Amino acid sequence: MALNLHLLRFFFAVAQTGSFSRAADELNVSQPAISRGVRDFELQVGCRLLDRGPRGVRLTREGDALFRHAKTLFAMERSAEDELRSLRGLGSGYLRIGASTTIATYMLPKYLGAFHRTYSGIDLSITSENTRSIAGLLMKHKIDVALVEGPVDVAGIVSEAWITDEMVLITSADHAFVHDDEPIDPVRLESETFIFREPGSGSREVVAEALKANGVNPVRRLHVGSTEAIKQLVASGVGVAITSVATIRDQVTLGTLVAIPIRHMRVERTLWRLSVPGRLANPATIAFEGLIKF
Repeated sequence: MALNLHLLRFFFAVAQTGSFSRAADELNVSQPAISRGVRDFELQVGCRLLDRGPRGVRLTREGDALFRHAKTLFAMERSAEDELRSLRGLGSGYLRIGASTTIATYMLPKYLGAFHRTYSGIDLSITSENTRSIAGLLMKHKIDVALVEGPVDVAGIVSEAWITDEMVLITSADHAFVHDDEPIDPVRLESETFIFREPGSGSREVVAEALKANGVNPVRRLHVGSTEAIKQLVASGVGVAITSVATIRDQVTLGTLVAIPIRHMRVERTLWRLSVPGRLANPATIAFEGLIKF
């Protein structure tokens, strides 16, 4: 019996996502089409492959065996596609980059500009998500390059240190700290309204650890969901914050924000590149990763 590979793909997507609706979204087809396709596939192979329930689907013993073979088959398919792209060279093609928000917004543009000037025939696609989402996209072959703000503990993914990012204290232009001739004492931060990124943010964790290590426990805290919002609030005099140097260059030049040194307190974090060992990289990926190493 020859398996219908089109229907096998439907079954594999449902088994991988655990949901008919998510599988439909991933394959860009309707949910009824997915449901009908899996049902027809079960009739073809002569056994039930999925147990349906109110909390989603679960593989039967036969379904689990077929899922393992399908995973190998589709991995070989992606490998063949990657190799064909590599043979076509850098005159055309595409490069899909996934990056954490700060990296995508403030650090990638200079690299993308240099890459585009050299390889103008390559179409670029940039996805900005949190670290765990970027790792998931890399595992699913939906991006070629992954740059994130923290290492991940995901089977099959290796985290490699990329660059060091310096973080500094910022205030409004008329804040009292601006008039100090010497770096401020960290203890003075306790009386300030301190603005953090939202819980779960990589940069928030770095800042919180740095303050804790220096015995600083701000009494008033404000949490916001983006670096841009932090900068606007600080510039308006709402409070102070510690953020990446890369995010504030324009505002410091314009004079709307001021970077303030803190005595005996240097805040840095490592940014990371994620990869899947053994995966064949296309020429565009190799060229871009060579560019960002410098």
